[in-house]
Amino acid sequence: VERHVEQLEEGEPVLVRPLGAGIEAADLVVIGSHCVGLEMLLAELSKQGLRCKSIAVGSRAGLKALERGEGDLAGSHLLDAETGRYNEAFLPAGCSRLAGYRRRQGIVFRRDDERFEGLDLEELRAFIRAERPRMVNRNRGSGTRVLIDAFLGDARPEGHHSEARSHHAVAAAIAQGRADWGITLDVLARDQGLGFVFLRDEHFDLIVPDDRRERAAVRALEGLFASGRAAAILDELGFASA
Repeated sequence: VERHVEQLEEGEPVLVRPLGAGIEAADLVVIGSHCVGLEMLLAELSKQGLRCKSIAVGSRAGLKALERGEGDLAGSHLLDAETGRYNEAFLPAGCSRLAGYRRRQGIVFRRDDERFEGLDLEELRAFIRAERPRMVNRNRGSGTRVLIDAFLGDARPEGHHSEARSHHAVAAAIAQGRADWGITLDVLARDQGLGFVFLRDEHFDLIVPDDRRERAAVRALEGLFASGRAAAILDELGFASA
C-alpha cells in the first residue's frame, strides 16, 4: 500500500511480499463464524500434516467471502426467523453444506455475582432490561449477534458497543470482570467456571463452494465426519452431531 493511501478499493490489484522465507499457502482456509468445535477439527487436520488457516469474521461475512471466491469453507449458524431453520436460506449460489453439528448457547455470568443467581431466562431478560448490567456483545454479522439482538429487543445495556470477535473473548471478558454477562457456548462457560442459563440449541454448519469439494483438505475434513472421528471429538467437547 503506497504512502498516503489510507484504503484500497475492493478488487484493486496489489503487490504482495511475504515477510519470511519459505512461507507456503494454507491447505485449507476457513473464513466465518468462530467455534471451539471447529478449532478442534482443524487441529485434527493439522496432525495429519495439513496447514489450516482460520479467520473469525462472523457467519454473514464468511458466506460473503465464499460468494467472492475467497476461502474454502465457512462456519455458519444463521437463523431464519420465519422458518426457524439454520443456514438454508443464506447459502450463496454454488455452495452447499459439507457437515454440521449442534451446540448450546446461553446467558453466562460470574457465579459470585448474586444478581444473576437463581434467575430463569425470562427473569434474566427482565433484570437486564431494567438494571442494564454491563454486557459484552458480539460482532455484527455473527450468528450469535442475531441471538443477542433478539434477546435484547430495543434494550441497550451498558457495554452494548463492545463487540468481541469470538466465543473465547466473551467468556474471558466476563471471567476477568470486564463485563457482567454475555451470550456464549456452554462448553466455554464450564471451562471458565461461569454460570450458564440455556437460551437455545443451534445448528453450526460447515459450508463449502461446490467447486472446492474435491480439494484434498476439504475431503480430509469430510473424512473426519464419515469416519466418526469428528463425532468423537465433538461429543467430548459437549457438542452433538447434527
